[in-house]
Amino acid sequence: MLRQSGFISYCFTLILIVSMTACSESDTAKLQALSQDAVILAFGDSLTYGTGANFDTESYPAVLSQLSGRQVINAGIPGEISREGLLRLDELLTLHQPDLVVLCHGGNDLIRKLDTELLKQNLIAMIEKVRGSGAEVVMLSVPKPGIFLKPSPVYKEVSSASQVLLENDVIADIESEAHLKSDPIHPNAAGYKRLAEAVHNLLLKHGALD
Repeated sequence: MLRQSGFISYCFTLILIVSMTACSESDTAKLQALSQDAVILAFGDSLTYGTGANFDTESYPAVLSQLSGRQVINAGIPGEISREGLLRLDELLTLHQPDLVVLCHGGNDLIRKLDTELLKQNLIAMIEKVRGSGAEVVMLSVPKPGIFLKPSPVYKEVSSASQVLLENDVIADIESEAHLKSDPIHPNAAGYKRLAEAVHNLLLKHGALD
């Protein structure tokens, strides 16, 4: 009985150490500093496009450009599913040669109840394509539909599998506040501003911006 108790204690300690190490790595992960002429590619669907607000001035890529002082290209396509996004990505990477990609995709897969394992595979493939182009990537979680909006667990699974920086909570938080939304799914100008600020803070925290 004593041996069993000691073994359980050992396992608990090991799990705790692994968990603390993972958190520490996430907190201390560094991005390459973005030069003043660096290009950021915001890649996604309607949440990136800015549905519900002005594309040129109120979408989150437009506000992020103002906050960061960098060129941010809005490559959002409303209604796009992850399979379509994966097919579209190569051309954009070649055309714009970004230094950093902000990946926010999969909302339409979740709304349509498409296979989440396929979504996971598509997101991982997108990350691999971005890194293969020489750019870095950060990812934004999208909430799964429901009364109580929470980030889909797919994004943390992808983040862990691909070792990619993740902003997990901001979109779910925005979509939980009626005054930050233009409709049941999309933020308004104030909501996109909050999203841009969260992305900006993530880039500041991890060394991409100063």
